[in-house]
Amino acid sequence: MPTAMEIYKLLPKKNCGECKFPTCLAFAMQLANQKVALEACPYVSPEAKAALEESGAPPIRLMTFGTGDMAVKVGDETQLFRHDKTFYNPTVIGLIADDSSGSQGIKDGVALVKSLSFERVGQNIRVNSIAIRHSTGDPKEFLEGVKHASSEGLPMVLMTEDPGLMGETSVAWPKRPLLYRATPANFDAMIEVAKRSSCPLVIGGASTLDELSQLSERAKKAGVTDLVLEPVQGTCAQLLESMTVVRRAAVKKHFRPLGYPTISVLGSSDLDKGRATIGVAKYSSIVLMDELSRGFVFPLMVLRQNIFTDPQVPIQVKPGLYKVGEPNEKSPVMFTTNFSLTYFTVRADIEKSKMPAWLLVIDTEGQSVMTAFAAGKLTPESVTEAIEKEKVKDVSKRNEIVIPGMVSRMSGKLNELSGMKVIVGSRESSGIPKMIKSFSG
Repeated sequence: MPTAMEIYKLLPKKNCGECKFPTCLAFAMQLANQKVALEACPYVSPEAKAALEESGAPPIRLMTFGTGDMAVKVGDETQLFRHDKTFYNPTVIGLIADDSSGSQGIKDGVALVKSLSFERVGQNIRVNSIAIRHSTGDPKEFLEGVKHASSEGLPMVLMTEDPGLMGETSVAWPKRPLLYRATPANFDAMIEVAKRSSCPLVIGGASTLDELSQLSERAKKAGVTDLVLEPVQGTCAQLLESMTVVRRAAVKKHFRPLGYPTISVLGSSDLDKGRATIGVAKYSSIVLMDELSRGFVFPLMVLRQNIFTDPQVPIQVKPGLYKVGEPNEKSPVMFTTNFSLTYFTVRADIEKSKMPAWLLVIDTEGQSVMTAFAAGKLTPESVTEAIEKEKVKDVSKRNEIVIPGMVSRMSGKLNELSGMKVIVGSRESSGIPKMIKSFSG
């Protein structure tokens, strides 16, 4: 974002007050702090508006492909390191379906992608995209596969360097696929396809980042601004270096020709799996692979989820009283915090016992048990308030509550406030299965 003085130089300097600020300098200071919109000034020139929008744009352009609820966003990142603030748009992971296996092979690939999803800490995570690649197969099989994939709603990447064949994929264009790719050899023709289709375009095939940046500038001048860059990335070290240089140039130097999302197109070898892991960890906006076995891609998606979780906003579940199994009025009551990882760990350990129970989830703003206790967010008062709000005594007639062993110090006060018998449970949730079996039905 430009400074207040840089903004002020582009303003009309009328000091008219119509922006609700007494002077243009005061307005510029508010703009610099992103507290007002430029549209509040009725006299700003089109040239100044264009310059300010360009300088105030995110260092990495936001790009979307796909449509509807399954559309994915890439780019729009502002940080080199997640802990500085957060990363916003998780790496898109996709499977490459090659037309050498025929249209049926492509259909099988689509079905596989749709099956690669699971729930973790309350979030559904999945493989995001299907890439249809033309290689040695019949172009008709490629086009048939594109037609099928476009009917399934998945975000698509269409992979052919033949501009003529890419031009025949118009059936998919309303679904906004990502076109792969423009190279120095086919650049002008592929730019025209991108303009006709209004679809985003991958630029690659450059031998250096300088050459890649020149190609992106040419594309922008030609009117194609929704771009994805493919830097050279042969080995793990090359991928890490290329992606880091691109991100640093965009974020730290505000070098617009490299300020676009990136893509890594990989095979299925162990080396490729290593590169995919590096790509998710270090700046690949899109990772496409020839093969996605569950044993590899599920841990990869967990890594992605962890990296792209906002460190300032813990993953939380809704506070309340939850059933684990089919509890009745004789079933025990336990409590934990609404930090998702804590909740799902405790719940899983209760389920291991095969004993039904009530689980009271306390609102601690997403903090774990000891963190919330130390911060004063998990207290006898807050637990008592939750007991009363959720009418715990009405659903369980035991008049007992099991508390985590790590917060045993609150037992006396909780007993006094709630009127319930307080039982100190295990220090770790792994001890729940053994502990809970001591309760009679």
